[in-house]
Amino acid sequence: MPDVPDAVGTPDGSLEFEHRPTTDQSFENALAKARDGTRLTVADAVELFTTGTDRDGIDNRRKEQVLEAADRRRAEVVGDEVTFVANLNNNVTTACNTGCLFCNFKDRSEQFRSDYQEAHGGFTKTPSESRDIVRDALDRGIYEVCSVSGLHPALALDDEHREILESSDRGDLNYRSPDEYEKDPATYCEQLSAMNVGDVHLHSMTPEEAYHARRGTDWSYEAVFRRLKDAGLDSVPGTAAEILVDEVRDVICPGKIRTDEWLEAMEAAASVGLDMTSTMMYGHVENERHRALHLKRIRDLQDRTGAITEFVPLSFVHEETPLYERGMVESGATVAEDELLIAVSRLFLDNVDHIQSSWVKYGDTQGLKMLTCGADDFMGTILSEEITKRAGGDYGEFRSFQEYADMITAIGRTPVERSTDYEQRRVIDPDADVLGPELGPRADGTPLLD
Repeated sequence: MPDVPDAVGTPDGSLEFEHRPTTDQSFENALAKARDGTRLTVADAVELFTTGTDRDGIDNRRKEQVLEAADRRRAEVVGDEVTFVANLNNNVTTACNTGCLFCNFKDRSEQFRSDYQEAHGGFTKTPSESRDIVRDALDRGIYEVCSVSGLHPALALDDEHREILESSDRGDLNYRSPDEYEKDPATYCEQLSAMNVGDVHLHSMTPEEAYHARRGTDWSYEAVFRRLKDAGLDSVPGTAAEILVDEVRDVICPGKIRTDEWLEAMEAAASVGLDMTSTMMYGHVENERHRALHLKRIRDLQDRTGAITEFVPLSFVHEETPLYERGMVESGATVAEDELLIAVSRLFLDNVDHIQSSWVKYGDTQGLKMLTCGADDFMGTILSEEITKRAGGDYGEFRSFQEYADMITAIGRTPVERSTDYEQRRVIDPDADVLGPELGPRADGTPLLD
């Protein structure tokens, strides 16, 4: 696993960054701009995240002012609807050797090789297994498949890519032939083709996976995403973003692509006609200026592409991760930080309509609270969710339509079933005798699970 660069260490064990949460701005001025709808600067966002750099700690009265402004903006932009999607998570493999310090989803890829004798808790699915899982879920009524996986060394884009990797004598490509592993993950295109059942929407291939799918070639990201789209890809999850500031990435994920390459990949996906989401994983070693810079890069990307359908804040789950085990963090974000992240995202991202509250990360009670802090989307049903659970999260199980209807109406909002791209919507009647999805190609309103 990569070592953390010594340059970021200080004698007391804390991390020292070039970017610090200081400004020449005032909280009052930043709040006034937010209330007026003026486009915010990075300094404005820092003031709102900190509830004022003129004092230490979060001021509760100021925090409530920020949350109120964000909730008002949410009502102006999207109204009182709270949306959710009927979806399935089908992660193909946990095999990965990138060494991100915030992650405990992956399993060292060496454990998956045929000559490894000890048991491990990871998995790899063949394309036929993925197809069976999606077909079964489609029959239940889902219409979105989200697939985000580890960077298995045997995964190639397609057969042409595999030929290039097999014939290369480079030792830096993180590639091994499939016959060295206990199970062959095939290629990205084969996996997507297998999951492309009926009219299901395939949401897959993060910028990091796209990088993995072009390693050892001079192919552009546009060429890679065009092949993936031909294989059935419909939209791209903007994960692997973590914090889009390289001095933070140097600490938490030194083996991952840099900020500029993440942005390049996302622009390429948009250029071939793929919608995309955007994310931020916060609450670890970063500070408020890093969060503000991240939001600025997302907003600039949306200005250039117009392809981002939603922003998804992901609160760091610290238990059972290397960052926690190495003593680099003691916990994740506080509840106040979670609320402010949602609120400032709503106020700063004036070109992204939808902000998601993750019940997987926050739990039900706090997840619902986030819907009063600027969020308007409440994730999806998630028939399977491994990533957060493997990092020590308490949530991440299945969510029924009935639960959605009950929770959303309890806070006085309107539950709405949506498609992945938000183009299709159906208002849910919480008093209906049976509640289930209707937007999917095989959905008939019956519950996803008995």
